[in-house]
Amino acid sequence: MNNSPIKGRGAQENTPNKFLQYSYETRDDFLEFCRLEGEPADTNKTQYIPIFPKTIVNEVTSPDVGMLYSMNPYQGCEHGCVYCYARNSHEYWGYSAGLDFERKILVKRDAPRLLEKKLKSKSWKACTIVLSGNTDCYQPAEQEFKLTRACLEVFLKYRHPVGIITKNALILRDLDLLKELNNYGLIGVNVSITSLKEETRRILEPRTASIPKRLKVIKVLSDNGIPVNAMLAPIIPGINSHEVMDLAKAVSENGAVSFAFTVVRLNGAIGGIFTDWIRKTLPDRADKVLNQIKECHGGTLNDSRFGIRSKGEGKIATQIHDMVRLAKRVYFKDKKFPALNTELHEQYKTGQLSLF
Repeated sequence: MNNSPIKGRGAQENTPNKFLQYSYETRDDFLEFCRLEGEPADTNKTQYIPIFPKTIVNEVTSPDVGMLYSMNPYQGCEHGCVYCYARNSHEYWGYSAGLDFERKILVKRDAPRLLEKKLKSKSWKACTIVLSGNTDCYQPAEQEFKLTRACLEVFLKYRHPVGIITKNALILRDLDLLKELNNYGLIGVNVSITSLKEETRRILEPRTASIPKRLKVIKVLSDNGIPVNAMLAPIIPGINSHEVMDLAKAVSENGAVSFAFTVVRLNGAIGGIFTDWIRKTLPDRADKVLNQIKECHGGTLNDSRFGIRSKGEGKIATQIHDMVRLAKRVYFKDKKFPALNTELHEQYKTGQLSLF
């Protein structure tokens, strides 16, 4: 059996979908047949699949997530972050949370139209909608489909507040729109940065923008007056937990006005995906990292308790929280992420400024 890491991917296997009766496995005899025939057993190519949902804005009911509404132009994410909590959502579409999540990207071509319909609804009251609460709105698919840019144009047209979460430097392509939105206090950006070490970034998040590019994103946005919150998440014991202070210093020096963090939890299929990944990529550290993650969650890789699951508990989690408090005191004193403007939208519901 071939145990060498799959190049450019986070997950190293397709885990079974818990909603499906049958599962697929790659047998050794099939791999041997492909070798003898000189044919690839797996092309490892990304596939874009159009889907047509009836709505695009989702209400977020989890008390552990700092948003009330989100929207995702894409489902699945080619960035391939091995720890990503969104992987489990791919099972709802009939795919695996493993390699399928990174290679079968579902594209919501009607996203801008559906967003406009929502913002024009008489019952809708302005409240920040976050792009994206689940998968990155600036992942590689955005270069081709430009759905995120089209949605930003809708937000601007209706003077509606929007947040963005991304770890891709492609966001700078839309700096013109971001600046216009910021003129009205309608935009806040969250830039995810998990490590300052490229070696760590490459294995954890194989198809994301490099660390220097992400720091540049923070700086360029901040230099243009656009508020940036850095997402130092997830903090993984034994991998990046020692970087908390250095990460906070770096994002602060580049202009971030705040930062947030979570302690990694490996819910659902992600526990198996992460375990398989770390035994193949960091075999010498695998047991130590897995045991330290378990120590943060009562002896398991996952904790589903609201209020605790994203923070962790125990000695290791306490050490992380102590470093976070110190980092905020040292590098973010007197800094605050501003509230976005919800006052303009009602006047623009028809797509133009009301006269009365």
